[in-house]
Amino acid sequence: MQLFRNSRIIRYIFFEMLPGFFLGVSVFLAIILMFQVLRLTEFALVHGVDIKSIGEIIGYICISMLPALIPMSLLFSILMTYGRLSTDSEIVAMKASGVSMVTIAFPAIFLATLVGIISAQTSFEIAPWGNRQFEVLLTKMSNMKAGATIKEGTFSEGFFDMVLYANEVNSDQGILKKIFIYDESKGDVPLTIVAKEGRITPDPDAPGHKVLLRLENGDIHRKAENHTKIKFKNYDIVLIDPIKNENREKSPQSYTLQEIQKALTGTINDKELQTTLQAEFHKRWAISFLCFVFAILGVGVGTTTDRRSAKSNGLILCIGLIVIYWILYIVCEGAARSGQLPASVVIWIPNILYLIFGLETLRRKWN
Repeated sequence: MQLFRNSRIIRYIFFEMLPGFFLGVSVFLAIILMFQVLRLTEFALVHGVDIKSIGEIIGYICISMLPALIPMSLLFSILMTYGRLSTDSEIVAMKASGVSMVTIAFPAIFLATLVGIISAQTSFEIAPWGNRQFEVLLTKMSNMKAGATIKEGTFSEGFFDMVLYANEVNSDQGILKKIFIYDESKGDVPLTIVAKEGRITPDPDAPGHKVLLRLENGDIHRKAENHTKIKFKNYDIVLIDPIKNENREKSPQSYTLQEIQKALTGTINDKELQTTLQAEFHKRWAISFLCFVFAILGVGVGTTTDRRSAKSNGLILCIGLIVIYWILYIVCEGAARSGQLPASVVIWIPNILYLIFGLETLRRKWN
């Protein structure tokens, strides 16, 4: 009943936090992208990636980082809001007017519930999708630049499991002339292919997923018991198909929660993959629950902040708490992925420690 009587206070605190939350998303997103500047610059200057592809890369990075960004932004918003309320003695005035700490903390818990639902959805479905699109896009760009690895008049070993020689190379257009190929990828009997001209081009039936080496006017030599020679006018070699078997090609970070559960209920012969998937499963839930942990911690720490330094140190305090949390988390995740400790326990340790710390600060303020 007290919550209804103090609905104006609840709305006041809640709408004070909202701008800080969106500001936090912008700040932490900018910080993360700053660490990607060198990589993005390399894509643009060295690999010649166009602006559209750079924009797609930035978009997929942002999407894949949302599960971490949302709890951090929530903590930033709560610390700044409750720190300001404490600095301006509004918390003291509310308590003197008979407003309980439950009512004061309720807006943060309510915002954490809303944000937690969004965080869970991004962690379970949206971020894996963004990470997968990022992987496919990188593969696409590397395939489109496959011609850049071929040097004129030089035998290129390891070119998609083949040895390739071209007398003339136009890397910009992907055109090769006077080509010799030694291909051992077609079974026990290698193929020797000679062609007058070839072109590296995306497959028109699956652009971005398949790259073809389209040869013109040449011969295929196959020597087993007898020597076989086949003349051709056009011959296509599929260099790579990165999503021919999408589930197999996915990294564990690109699995949705449903795919992780399905994989774990089946038989996994690879012990390392099994521990990685177990860690990934508990990681998704732990990061989603982190919103509630940060809400309790933010209210507890924010309302006990020193009045003279709350405004200036709010961001520093937030970053400090986040850095400590992620250090603990990385250590625990490493122990889970290596199989030293069960993921169902060790992944949750940072959340439990921060929850205990937050509840203790709230208990002191309650009294």
